[in-house]
Amino acid sequence: MSASRKSAGVNRSHTSSDSNSGLSTPKSEAKTPRSSAKSRISFVRVANKIKMGKKIERSLKGEKNQSAVSQDDEDPNKTPEPYSCTGNFQADFTELCRRNSMTSIPLVVHRARPPTQAAPESSKPEKGKDKGKSAVPEPEPEPEVDPEGENAEPPPKTYVVKDKFEFFRPSVQVEMENYDKPETVTEIYIRGWKIDDVMMNTLKQCWSVMEKLHTINLWNTGLTKDTVSIMASTLPSIVNLRTLILDGNVVKDENWHELITDESPVQNLSLRHCGMTDTGAKAIGEALGTVKRANTKLVSLNLAGNQISDQGVIDIANGLRMNRTLMSLSLASNQVGDKGASKLGEVLSRFPLSHEEVVERRKQKSSMGSPDRNKSPPPSRRADSKDRPGSVRSSSQHDKTDKSKQKQSAKTKKDAGKGGKEPPKEEEKHDKSKGKKDDKAAAKKESKSGKASLVADTKNAAKGKTKGKDKGKPSQAEPEEMGDSSFINPLTDEADFIDGQLWVSGNRLLINLNLSRNQIGEQGMAAILKAMQYQTTLSLGSKSGGTGLMRICVFKNKISSDHDIVRKINDIMLPKDPFYKPPPQTPEAESTT
Repeated sequence: MSASRKSAGVNRSHTSSDSNSGLSTPKSEAKTPRSSAKSRISFVRVANKIKMGKKIERSLKGEKNQSAVSQDDEDPNKTPEPYSCTGNFQADFTELCRRNSMTSIPLVVHRARPPTQAAPESSKPEKGKDKGKSAVPEPEPEPEVDPEGENAEPPPKTYVVKDKFEFFRPSVQVEMENYDKPETVTEIYIRGWKIDDVMMNTLKQCWSVMEKLHTINLWNTGLTKDTVSIMASTLPSIVNLRTLILDGNVVKDENWHELITDESPVQNLSLRHCGMTDTGAKAIGEALGTVKRANTKLVSLNLAGNQISDQGVIDIANGLRMNRTLMSLSLASNQVGDKGASKLGEVLSRFPLSHEEVVERRKQKSSMGSPDRNKSPPPSRRADSKDRPGSVRSSSQHDKTDKSKQKQSAKTKKDAGKGGKEPPKEEEKHDKSKGKKDDKAAAKKESKSGKASLVADTKNAAKGKTKGKDKGKPSQAEPEEMGDSSFINPLTDEADFIDGQLWVSGNRLLINLNLSRNQIGEQGMAAILKAMQYQTTLSLGSKSGGTGLMRICVFKNKISSDHDIVRKINDIMLPKDPFYKPPPQTPEAESTT
């Protein structure tokens, strides 16, 4: 009975387990979608948390970098790496502007030029190619048609159309020798936008390494005293600079004289419409020349359209007393009157020396009169000996010769005392024959030396011919000739003593003078006429040379153009015109002459 009960219990347990297993399976199958959805939601949440964590880490890193950069910027002890310019103006200018944190960087563009039409290609066939083929004419392009059906006009060929405000955008216009090589910039033009200290320092760094640059034109750029000083400091480093144009820049301090110092290479300076007064003209006159120094590089000076009166012209004329380099001066559209014109006429003809100039003239003459005073004597050949100096050796030799002469004289006296007779005549004959032989030998030597000198001269002449053939090659004698033709101080020129004063010849190197549109009357114009007559008729043998005025403009002054003085000035200047052709003489005029 117990065994049956056990088996029944076992069966019941199996059935219960089977029933439990059968009931449990559908429950597990029903719970799987919910668990998968929950797992997906949890996975998405975890992924979002990871993404947010990465974003937070990135933001934290960015804040750290920004804080580090701000700390570097706030650190005054840390200096940024300096930028070394390469000579490429566009690249250097853009990089320096970016480093100076400029909001808008001006563009570097080529200077505008009128468009040129392309040359028509020749329709002839090339030699050896397509001999039998005839040139096929290209079809004409069909005219463009508007939406309305009418023919549209072709684009213009004489100008280029740009955007509305592109023309007024700040830019730096450049000219190049070769547009394929950006380092060959020769001219720079900046027009109509202000250049402050930062921009001028930027341009200074770029200009100092540009080897081809020879022209700088800054028109109406709002220059100040500081920007002019910065530009003046960088001019000596621009080796090939020749032309500087600063028209339309009104500077109250008028420190224009800093641009024409002794170190400045500027040859042509234009300061038109800069509001210059007598103060600036005085400083420029002192820069042109004083008693002790003179500018030797400036060739052309344009001061038209300023406010220079008689006093300013007098100061400029005083600078021209010692200056012998300036060849062109323009004072048009100023306030020049009779006093200023009379002073210019005096400087151009001849003028008396002041006390300071007379003292300097004496110094110059004394230094020129004794050039070998401070030179040491040439060393003798005997001084080359290592045993003793030349002076000691020469004195000992003189002593020996004196002693030998004394001994010979003593012997002759003894012989005369013994015999009382003169030495025999045979010795005299012997001496005479020796003298004749010596004369013949000397003549032979002279003939040989003459032949040698002729040979040397012919060799030198042949060398001169060969030098003439090689004109392009430098010779050793050229530097000496260039050194001889140095600048001659006008104070050392010949002078005339008249009425207790020394008068020297005036400036004859100035060949172009523009005095148009001023307030010159009859008195000032007469002084100019007198100076021109003196230059053409009188000659004091000036060492400084010069041809005098070759061109002068005096129209639109107080004196009319029909006045006799103006007519005489025009008559004097007419033959100096390079395009002037004298009228052909008639036979009657030739017979009278």
